[in-house]
Amino acid sequence: MTRVAKTLLALALVLALSACDSRTEKADGGGVLLTIEDFDGLPIVVSVNTTGLLVQVEELTIANIAKDPAGATSALMNVEIHSYEVTYTRADRGTRIPTPFVRGIFGVAPVNGTYLLENAPVMSLDQLDNPPLSDLRFENGGVDTETGETRIVLNLRLRFFGRTLSGDEVETAPATFTIDFIP
Repeated sequence: MTRVAKTLLALALVLALSACDSRTEKADGGGVLLTIEDFDGLPIVVSVNTTGLLVQVEELTIANIAKDPAGATSALMNVEIHSYEVTYTRADRGTRIPTPFVRGIFGVAPVNGTYLLENAPVMSLDQLDNPPLSDLRFENGGVDTETGETRIVLNLRLRFFGRTLSGDEVETAPATFTIDFIP
Protein backbone atom coordinates (compact mmCIF):
# COMPACT_ATOMS: atom_id res chain seq x y z
CA MET A 1 0.00 0.00 0.00
CA THR A 2 2.81 2.45 0.75
CA ARG A 3 4.29 1.73 -2.65
CA VAL A 4 0.99 2.65 -4.35
CA ALA A 5 0.69 5.77 -2.16
CA LYS A 6 4.25 6.83 -3.04
CA THR A 7 3.57 6.30 -6.75
CA LEU A 8 0.37 8.35 -6.57
CA LEU A 9 2.15 11.10 -4.63
CA ALA A 10 4.98 11.20 -7.18
CA LEU A 11 2.45 11.36 -10.04
CA ALA A 12 0.57 14.20 -8.32
CA LEU A 13 3.85 16.08 -7.81
CA VAL A 14 4.79 15.71 -11.50
CA LEU A 15 1.36 16.96 -12.57
CA ALA A 16 1.54 19.92 -10.19
CA LEU A 17 4.99 20.93 -11.42
CA SER A 18 4.01 20.67 -15.07
CA ALA A 19 0.98 22.88 -14.41
CA CYS A 20 3.32 25.59 -13.09
CA ASP A 21 5.48 25.58 -16.22
CA SER A 22 5.99 29.23 -17.22
CA ARG A 23 5.82 28.32 -20.93
CA THR A 24 2.16 27.37 -20.53
CA GLU A 25 1.29 30.85 -19.32
CA LYS A 26 3.09 32.56 -22.22
CA ALA A 27 1.48 30.28 -24.79
CA ASP A 28 -1.97 30.86 -23.30
CA GLY A 29 -1.88 34.63 -23.96
CA GLY A 30 -4.25 35.33 -21.09
CA GLY A 31 -7.17 33.65 -22.85
CA VAL A 32 -7.23 36.17 -25.70
CA LEU A 33 -6.03 36.49 -29.27
CA LEU A 34 -4.77 39.81 -30.59
CA THR A 35 -5.29 40.27 -34.33
CA ILE A 36 -4.94 42.94 -36.99
CA GLU A 37 -8.52 43.06 -38.16
CA ASP A 38 -8.44 45.77 -40.83
CA PHE A 39 -6.27 48.46 -42.34
CA ASP A 40 -7.33 51.34 -44.59
CA GLY A 41 -5.35 53.96 -46.45
CA LEU A 42 -2.44 51.67 -47.21
CA PRO A 43 0.17 53.25 -49.49
CA ILE A 44 0.83 51.25 -52.66
CA VAL A 45 3.35 53.49 -54.44
CA VAL A 46 5.58 55.99 -52.64
CA SER A 47 7.88 58.56 -54.21
CA VAL A 48 11.00 59.02 -52.07
CA ASN A 49 11.42 62.54 -53.48
CA THR A 50 8.20 63.84 -51.94
CA THR A 51 8.91 66.66 -49.48
CA GLY A 52 7.91 65.89 -45.88
CA LEU A 53 7.13 62.29 -46.78
CA LEU A 54 5.55 60.12 -44.10
CA VAL A 55 4.97 56.48 -45.00
CA GLN A 56 1.99 55.56 -42.87
CA VAL A 57 -1.24 53.60 -42.78
CA GLU A 58 -4.30 55.81 -42.25
CA GLU A 59 -6.23 53.40 -40.00
CA LEU A 60 -5.36 50.08 -38.35
CA THR A 61 -7.89 48.13 -36.31
CA ILE A 62 -6.55 45.69 -33.72
CA ALA A 63 -9.09 43.25 -32.25
CA ASN A 64 -8.85 41.48 -28.89
CA ILE A 65 -10.83 38.25 -29.16
CA ALA A 66 -11.55 35.89 -26.27
CA LYS A 67 -10.28 32.40 -27.10
CA ASP A 68 -13.42 30.89 -25.57
CA PRO A 69 -16.32 32.98 -26.92
CA ALA A 70 -18.79 31.21 -24.64
CA GLY A 71 -16.58 31.54 -21.57
CA ALA A 72 -16.50 34.20 -18.89
CA THR A 73 -14.42 37.32 -19.58
CA SER A 74 -13.12 40.08 -17.35
CA ALA A 75 -11.31 43.40 -17.57
CA LEU A 76 -8.09 41.48 -16.77
CA MET A 77 -8.29 40.20 -20.37
CA ASN A 78 -8.04 43.73 -21.79
CA VAL A 79 -4.78 44.20 -23.69
CA GLU A 80 -2.49 47.19 -23.28
CA ILE A 81 -0.78 47.53 -26.65
CA HIS A 82 2.75 48.81 -26.08
CA SER A 83 4.57 48.60 -29.43
CA TYR A 84 4.64 47.50 -33.01
CA GLU A 85 7.35 46.37 -35.39
CA VAL A 86 7.71 46.55 -39.15
CA THR A 87 10.29 44.38 -40.91
CA TYR A 88 11.10 44.41 -44.59
CA THR A 89 12.02 41.97 -47.35
CA ARG A 90 12.66 42.67 -51.00
CA ALA A 91 9.99 41.67 -53.50
CA ASP A 92 12.33 42.43 -56.39
CA ARG A 93 15.77 40.96 -57.11
CA GLY A 94 17.58 43.24 -54.63
CA THR A 95 18.93 42.13 -51.25
CA ARG A 96 19.52 45.39 -49.35
CA ILE A 97 16.68 46.29 -46.95
CA PRO A 98 15.92 49.04 -44.45
CA THR A 99 16.49 48.30 -40.77
CA PRO A 100 13.41 47.15 -38.82
CA PHE A 101 11.11 49.92 -37.62
CA VAL A 102 9.95 49.62 -33.99
CA ARG A 103 7.63 52.13 -32.40
CA GLY A 104 6.30 52.38 -28.88
CA ILE A 105 2.61 53.23 -28.55
CA PHE A 106 -0.06 53.07 -25.90
CA GLY A 107 -3.57 51.85 -26.44
CA VAL A 108 -6.04 49.46 -24.90
CA ALA A 109 -7.99 46.81 -26.78
CA PRO A 110 -10.82 45.68 -24.49
CA VAL A 111 -11.67 41.98 -24.46
CA ASN A 112 -13.98 41.27 -27.42
CA GLY A 113 -13.39 44.84 -28.58
CA THR A 114 -11.05 46.80 -30.84
CA TYR A 115 -8.41 49.49 -30.74
CA LEU A 116 -8.13 51.94 -33.66
CA LEU A 117 -4.70 53.35 -34.47
CA GLU A 118 -4.71 56.29 -36.89
CA ASN A 119 -1.86 57.48 -39.11
CA ALA A 120 0.57 54.78 -38.00
CA PRO A 121 4.03 55.28 -39.50
CA VAL A 122 5.45 52.12 -41.08
CA MET A 123 8.79 53.66 -42.00
CA SER A 124 10.93 56.42 -40.52
CA LEU A 125 12.48 59.37 -42.35
CA ASP A 126 15.87 57.89 -41.39
CA GLN A 127 15.08 54.75 -43.38
CA LEU A 128 14.20 56.85 -46.44
CA ASP A 129 17.47 58.80 -46.07
CA ASN A 130 19.64 55.65 -46.14
CA PRO A 131 20.31 52.92 -48.70
CA PRO A 132 18.68 51.29 -50.41
CA LEU A 133 15.81 53.83 -50.57
CA SER A 134 18.08 56.89 -50.65
CA ASP A 135 19.49 55.59 -53.95
CA LEU A 136 16.18 56.58 -55.56
CA ARG A 137 16.51 60.25 -54.60
CA PHE A 138 17.11 62.48 -57.63
CA GLU A 139 20.33 63.85 -56.12
CA ASN A 140 21.65 60.27 -55.84
CA GLY A 141 20.81 59.32 -59.41
CA GLY A 142 17.28 57.93 -58.96
CA VAL A 143 18.45 54.33 -59.47
CA ASP A 144 18.92 51.42 -57.04
CA THR A 145 22.71 50.95 -57.20
CA GLU A 146 22.34 47.24 -56.45
CA THR A 147 19.82 46.31 -59.17
CA GLY A 148 20.09 49.22 -61.63
CA GLU A 149 16.29 49.61 -61.45
CA THR A 150 14.34 52.86 -60.94
CA ARG A 151 12.12 51.27 -58.30
CA ILE A 152 12.47 49.20 -55.16
CA VAL A 153 9.66 46.85 -54.18
CA LEU A 154 9.44 46.05 -50.46
CA ASN A 155 7.24 43.63 -48.55
CA LEU A 156 6.36 45.06 -45.15
CA ARG A 157 5.57 42.70 -42.25
CA LEU A 158 3.68 44.34 -39.36
CA ARG A 159 3.15 42.93 -35.82
CA PHE A 160 1.71 44.47 -32.63
CA PHE A 161 2.76 43.55 -29.09
CA GLY A 162 0.88 43.92 -25.83
CA ARG A 163 0.09 42.54 -22.41
CA THR A 164 -3.18 41.61 -20.78
CA LEU A 165 -3.96 43.46 -17.55
CA SER A 166 -3.30 40.13 -15.81
CA GLY A 167 0.27 40.24 -17.18
CA ASP A 168 0.24 37.76 -20.09
CA GLU A 169 2.22 38.76 -23.21
CA VAL A 170 0.30 38.69 -26.50
CA GLU A 171 1.11 39.62 -30.09
CA THR A 172 -0.65 39.68 -33.41
CA ALA A 173 0.12 37.37 -36.26
CA PRO A 174 2.00 39.36 -38.88
CA ALA A 175 0.13 41.29 -41.55
CA THR A 176 2.02 41.79 -44.80
CA PHE A 177 1.67 44.24 -47.66
CA THR A 178 3.83 45.49 -50.51
CA ILE A 179 4.91 49.02 -51.44
CA ASP A 180 6.66 50.19 -54.64
CA PHE A 181 9.21 52.93 -53.94
CA ILE A 182 9.98 55.15 -56.91
CA PRO A 183 12.06 58.32 -57.48
